[in-house]
Amino acid sequence: MATKKVWFITGASKGLGLALVQRLLKEGYKVAATSRDAGALSKEVNYAGDDFLPLQVDLNSDAAVHQAVQEIIAKLGAIDVVVNNAGYGQLGTLEELTDEEARKNFDVNVFGTLNVIRNVMPHYRQKKAGMFFNISSIAGFMGTFPGWGIYNATKFAVAGLTEALSAEVKSMGVSATIVYPGYFKTNFLLQGSLRTAASPISEYKEARELEVIHNDQIIGNQPGDPEKAAAAFIKVAEMETKPLHLFLGTDSFGMANSKIEALQADLKTYESISKSTDF
Repeated sequence: MATKKVWFITGASKGLGLALVQRLLKEGYKVAATSRDAGALSKEVNYAGDDFLPLQVDLNSDAAVHQAVQEIIAKLGAIDVVVNNAGYGQLGTLEELTDEEARKNFDVNVFGTLNVIRNVMPHYRQKKAGMFFNISSIAGFMGTFPGWGIYNATKFAVAGLTEALSAEVKSMGVSATIVYPGYFKTNFLLQGSLRTAASPISEYKEARELEVIHNDQIIGNQPGDPEKAAAAFIKVAEMETKPLHLFLGTDSFGMANSKIEALQADLKTYESISKSTDF
């Protein structure tokens, strides 16, 4: 029987990350997971065995991530699957958000992911195997959500860097998958995972209306089941050929198709202008 993979998951104290950690441990995998509070993470996971390694890591510190990766390899023997899941949502129109608010969102959602990739890759290169799940969002594929521009930008960045990563590491036996979740019944839309602009501007009607829709209609009615998402991650990780793009949820799948149709329509409508710039 093949040895089960060792998973490394960031941002695992709640939501999809927590559901995945619990499912993996239940199925006999070894799991290392990070949170801003290792004690709270251990309490949420509620697992006492040696196959679980909770870690309190500042993902924006390259040195801290390096130390965590070395500890995982020393205690669990290897890293086979990385899930870059840590992140938070930042609401606010592009005019409303300060430079500091925007940069903080990029620090966690993008540069934290890069720190993990940078420190895991030497291990993957040495063993010529490994995979990354980098968690984007449907908002990292379709960006027409007013008031979500900076969050969209961080998730588009995750998608773009993962596409490049997949091409860079292919010959080393390493894969990279962009995951685009839709709305899942987690606490992402609640306080702590979603921040709002410090100085909102009332004239932004569409952005305020979308905030009301999220608060009054979407919270508590998200169609996605975190348990089924966890099962999907495990299924894909065991596939011989892994996708570059993975949309999770009927809503995500539908919005992706809508974006593709809109792109195709623009390509067709403005084809003559597109091709008019050649010598």
